[in-house]
Amino acid sequence: RVFGEQLLQIGAWGTRNTFLRYARTQRRALVDWHSGVAADLICDPEHLAVASDSVDAVLLPHTLEPTPSPHAVLREVDRILRPDGQLIVLSFAAGGLWGLRHLISSGGYPHGRDHAIREGRLRDWLELLSFDVPAATRYCHTPPIERFKQLRVLPREEKAQRWLPIFGGGYMLHAQKRVLPLTPVRLWRGQPRLRVVGGLVDPTPRSPVRVIPHPAAERPPRS
Repeated sequence: RVFGEQLLQIGAWGTRNTFLRYARTQRRALVDWHSGVAADLICDPEHLAVASDSVDAVLLPHTLEPTPSPHAVLREVDRILRPDGQLIVLSFAAGGLWGLRHLISSGGYPHGRDHAIREGRLRDWLELLSFDVPAATRYCHTPPIERFKQLRVLPREEKAQRWLPIFGGGYMLHAQKRVLPLTPVRLWRGQPRLRVVGGLVDPTPRSPVRVIPHPAAERPPRS
């Protein structure tokens, strides 16, 4: 349901076409900061080499968790997005099963995730950047245990999203950038303004100034 000219995915997750193959935009590109990734552009996500107001949609598949400053990445996304542009963020839920596994594991889970971002915190960041953020969608209702991948403890994904959203391992926020148009206000030019020079109003011919001579000036000169 995301259309436009350009979709930009920041951060690789899986293969190159894991998400890009489903894009409905005319063009799509992948940006990453690792040199070994088959990306279209290698650059720092906090300083994107992308022109401002040039992208219709941005996808962040678990990109904010490994970055040292996720708020700086969101500011760059706000810069490159066009007005009414759309942002899709995938993140692990801090209070779900995967978030608990992340706290227990010494190296984090999945490997390389530095921290988990709470949904309320991410929502506050986006609202401060003038994004409209509807309700999040929970997904990945599977236990984070690699030895028992085939073990079905929770119901199917469709039913779990409806009845057990608290156990979701991740959440998706689909936000939209809002830019309020500025209406220029013209000054009323009915009566010209008086010019002020040195704190005094210039006299006009309609209001002549009467000059009263000093009494000393009227005395006749001494012979």
